[in-house]
Amino acid sequence: MIPLFLLVAYGLAWLFALPLWLGDGLADPLFGPLVGLMMFTPTLGVLAVWAVRRTPFRAWARETGLTLGARRGRTVALFFATWAAVPLVVYGTLALTAALGLVSLDLGRLSLFTTTIRATGMPLPDDPHTALLVQVVVSTLVLPVLNLIPMLGEEWGWRGWLLPRLVAARGVFGGLVLSGVIWGLWHAPATALGYNYPGLGPWAALLFVGFCVPAGMLFGWLRLRTGSVWPAVIGHAVLNPAASLALLLGDAAAPPDTVVAGITGLVGWAVLAVLAVVVFKLAPVRQEQPVS
Repeated sequence: MIPLFLLVAYGLAWLFALPLWLGDGLADPLFGPLVGLMMFTPTLGVLAVWAVRRTPFRAWARETGLTLGARRGRTVALFFATWAAVPLVVYGTLALTAALGLVSLDLGRLSLFTTTIRATGMPLPDDPHTALLVQVVVSTLVLPVLNLIPMLGEEWGWRGWLLPRLVAARGVFGGLVLSGVIWGLWHAPATALGYNYPGLGPWAALLFVGFCVPAGMLFGWLRLRTGSVWPAVIGHAVLNPAASLALLLGDAAAPPDTVVAGITGLVGWAVLAVLAVVVFKLAPVRQEQPVS
């Protein structure tokens, strides 16, 4: 069933992204909507497998993590803990990058933030720090809620259905690493255009895998620890807007190098890898039983 799932998830992702490759790439006005459609291709892969297996939906929902798992209290607690922790990790990583001298921040004038906001045509108040505070609140509390369904579109496939099967076949560590690689390469229709690392062109597709492996291990730990996909969904939903906003704290005269800075940069990989070691050490997850 894994080949069928991957054929649908990967095949439709490239199909939806094809207009970008035939058009203006990252500058195409359809980029946002088409990438949004891509997010649902892992779910379509799950539904394709379900159509073949014909499992009763309640059993399928439980098997693929749509329920809250056997210990609902733990799942709910980890859901909200993840929601709170992800922005702290994102901004903490940026602070570490600045402390290492690898990124220049402009917290006084917020030059990159104001330049970016003005480029979108949005008005700014006299005090840009007020606008930044509003953006932080929105990206932390509002956008994650709006992102739940699109992120479920990804997570139901990667962590909900695929991960337990890979872990059952290859063990916890092997399954998590392979899952992260598959997840990272699935982004190639967008990342090979330079998304996330604009200066790298197609090489960005390979570099993004380096982020997806440790990030996927943390999302995978949430899935395996709770038996539910929802903590990973909220983690993914809050990560994306927080990561984008954090980089805008840089200096417009020396913009952050996304290969190094930010949660998706090299420093971010190291931070996520250390966190993964810590959580697996403090709260190990059990070997999954074989699943069909």
